[in-house]
Amino acid sequence: MGDTGSLGIGGGLAAVAILTKAEILLALIGGVFVVEVLSVIIQVVSFKTRGKRVFKMSPIHHHFELTGWSEWRVVISFWAAGLVLAGIGLYINEVL
Repeated sequence: MGDTGSLGIGGGLAAVAILTKAEILLALIGGVFVVEVLSVIIQVVSFKTRGKRVFKMSPIHHHFELTGWSEWRVVISFWAAGLVLAGIGLYINEVL
């Protein structure tokens, strides 16, 4: 998909979330992507301010690979986390 496609899909999802006033739900449902971005931000801020790394490599999926997880384990774990977060988001949307 590349950067162009992912940016377009992300922008479209953000626009729909803003129009439906569901921005927090989008952050919850897209929790895996939020964690990926936060891991990069944390790594950069920590390295620039303290000179130390928090993760072996960022984004966080590379950290897991360097700690010994296979690529398949990382993918399946992130899929499972995304599925759980999507389910929680849908449940919250129905309750509210």
